[in-house]
Amino acid sequence: MRIAVTGGAGYIGSHTVLELLDRGYEVIVIDDLSHGYRHNVPPGLLREITLSDTAAVKAALAEKPVDAVIHFAAFISVGESMQRPELYFQNNTCASLSLFTAMLQAGVRKLVFSSTAAVYGMPQSVPIREEFPYAPVNVYGESKVMVEKILDWFDPIHQFKSVCLRYFNASGADPQGRRGEEHQPETHLIPLLFRAIETGEPVKVFGGDYATPDGTCIRDYIHVTDLAQAHLFAVEHLLAGGASEKFNAGTGSGFSVKQMIESVERVTGKKVPYEIGPRRDGDPPELVADSGKLQRVLGWKPRFAQLDEIVRTAWNFERSRVISH
Repeated sequence: MRIAVTGGAGYIGSHTVLELLDRGYEVIVIDDLSHGYRHNVPPGLLREITLSDTAAVKAALAEKPVDAVIHFAAFISVGESMQRPELYFQNNTCASLSLFTAMLQAGVRKLVFSSTAAVYGMPQSVPIREEFPYAPVNVYGESKVMVEKILDWFDPIHQFKSVCLRYFNASGADPQGRRGEEHQPETHLIPLLFRAIETGEPVKVFGGDYATPDGTCIRDYIHVTDLAQAHLFAVEHLLAGGASEKFNAGTGSGFSVKQMIESVERVTGKKVPYEIGPRRDGDPPELVADSGKLQRVLGWKPRFAQLDEIVRTAWNFERSRVISH
């Protein structure tokens, strides 16, 4: 079986490529390297193509028969999406449509789509279930809603089957140290806490007055290897003739920013310098997934459910990166 992975040079994509290869799949990676890294892709797998080039994508898919596509390629900064909406609709929505067009032309009709909990916006209650309505509060979330709606039409019209995985907070690193988190600029909490330790510059915590036990935001942190396995299970669901589905991908447990800081301090043995700043617009106090459907339908279970386990894998990768550089 041959799987094409768009955005496979990025954080979650590169971990999913490892999971696919470990399971014995043949893989090609389609990535323009605008946000990913060549060193994240094993030799011979990379096709350096932008998704908006429909003809080039079709040619890559037609080299040898591709059985399914896992689609990660997207811009992910909520703040940037509110400053440059045209960039996010072009890259996340229009480029996805270009990919789907290339897939139809190449005869590939199975897709796993990297969606987001941002499609729910400010949920009225937690844990969040898949049947909650679309209510995005930023352009990033809206750009993903648009893709989900395109896929809803492609199924009855083109028999184009898809699984949309709505992630919560991807975190951690490959337990074997082969891949980890390398965003530029970095926006994810755990690497920012490590950076604060290394530089002594306090990390800014956005809001300390939320209606949560310690006043800081609560999020559902899912280990990136668990998330990669969810993509593997999703693609195998489609390859076995499964129906189109939408799943939350989270652990069902929430941790606050202060709990995360405490975990980083336990794992590293170092104090994290931080300061409480004002709230950030559009930040819900609590985002926690109900991932029961993913567990029931695909048989998925988180293997790294303990916060300190997640942080430890990230810290091991961070130290190896510092040594190698």
